[in-house]
Parts: sequence; structure tokens; C-alpha cells
Amino acid sequence: MKRSCSTAMLLACLLINPALAQEGDAESGNAVYRRQCASCHQVAQPRNGVGPNLQGIIGRPAGSVEGFNYSAAMRDSGITWTPETLDTFLADPRAMVAGTRMMLRVADEQQRLDIVAFLATQVVPQ
Repeated sequence: MKRSCSTAMLLACLLINPALAQEGDAESGNAVYRRQCASCHQVAQPRNGVGPNLQGIIGRPAGSVEGFNYSAAMRDSGITWTPETLDTFLADPRAMVAGTRMMLRVADEQQRLDIVAFLATQVVPQ
């Protein structure tokens, strides 16, 4: 499977939360992402769609992708995306950030862990 991140970056992502990294499967997460997320979010290109692009989301402040029109709630949330915050957000976006435009909830814990593992491999190309 082709990965779009360096080994050092992947290791850094996995060290952020080893429990989430061990439980999530990036390959399965890619499949779930394509089914549930790709219609709104890009990872292959730094292009925004209905939602902001998700390249390099781990470690990025919420509401910070240039050119995307975020809700005030997301811009002002103070969140930095980590595996934990992504998992919580995907479980119930509106409970975490009241006023967000994100509507999709991923109820299945394993699917969330897999999506997070996949997103951890998606870094901004250099």
C-alpha cells in the first residue's frame, strides 16, 4: 500500500497515542474514508470541497485551512487535531463543537479508529 508520509512523520503520529494507533488500521480506514468522507473532504489534493482538505490534519489547529469558510464555532474552538480529538469529533461532531457544519457521525468505534489511522498517514507533500 502506498503511503504519503515519511517514516518519521508516521512514527510521530503513532507516538501521539499508541493505543489509538495500535487499534486503528490505516488500510481499512482508507476504505471507510472513501465510503463516508471523500465526498466532502480531499486528502490526495490540497483542495477544499464541501469540507476542508484533510492533508496533514494531525497536529493542525481546527479551522485553519486557508480558503475554507469555517463556521465561527469551528474557527473559535481552540481545538488542535490529535488522534483523540478526531475520534471524539467523528463520534459526535455537534456535541464536541456546537455550531459546526459537520453532520456525519461515525458511530462505529473501530471505523473511527481506522479513519484516524488513515488520516495520520496523510501529510502535506513537501
